[in-house]
This record gives sequence, structure tokens and C-alpha cells, in this order.
Amino acid sequence: MAQNRNPLRRSRSNRVIAGVCGGLAEFYGISAFWFRLAFLIALIPGGVPGIAAYLLFWIIVPKSSE
Repeated sequence: MAQNRNPLRRSRSNRVIAGVCGGLAEFYGISAFWFRLAFLIALIPGGVPGIAAYLLFWIIVPKSSE
């Protein structure tokens, strides 16, 4: 059974910094709060894992065209 998902894009409407968490939330169909919390938790062990993951998504995931 194939799911009909939108392509992964950074959100223009649900954004705080670059729209990464909002875009992931729209792609997976859950609240952006959970992705923001995950990135925040990833910042705890010295900051590098959370910042690196966020920057990687910021670079790789294209902007929404809406």
C-alpha cells in the first residue's frame, strides 16, 4: 500500500529559523513541536549533534515553493 505523501520541503508557514522542523512535521503528519524537542534534546550533549543535524537538513532539504 503506497502512501500519498507530500515531498519533503522546508516549511514557509510553520517556521522558527529555517522551516526544517515544520517541513519534517508536514511530511510525517505530526506536530512540529516533537521535531523541535528532538533537536533541542540533541543539543544537550555539547550542542554539536543537534546543530550539525539541523544544518545538514537546512542544506539538503529544499524550500517549499508555496
